[in-house]
Amino acid sequence: MNHFISLSEASTMTALYRSEREAILNPAYQGQNVLPLSETFDRAAFDTVLAQEGCTALRIYYGMDEDSKVHGIIVGVNALNEDMVTVPSSLSAETEEEIIERGTRCPDICAEPSPLNGG
Repeated sequence: MNHFISLSEASTMTALYRSEREAILNPAYQGQNVLPLSETFDRAAFDTVLAQEGCTALRIYYGMDEDSKVHGIIVGVNALNEDMVTVPSSLSAETEEEIIERGTRCPDICAEPSPLNGG
């Protein structure tokens, strides 16, 4: 599968998202930047996940923090289409995983103007 799209298609999609992101929310969540415009992650985080033995892809989940802000959560995926996470035997056995989330969220910290962000 070819995952690449043109800049024109990407610009059209991001413009539509920017114009509709508040409208798709329940009114109680509007105006609170619940849905980000973008998130930025360091390459090293992706390199770490992709370097896992057997990692063939990345999967993006969407989660919500205690302030109702949506975040991308990225995990590695193996050739069997399984998330590359270890399920602890008990809740107290949590370990650090190769799971990416702590991105720089826009708003508040946004990229310089580009065709993808309306600039």
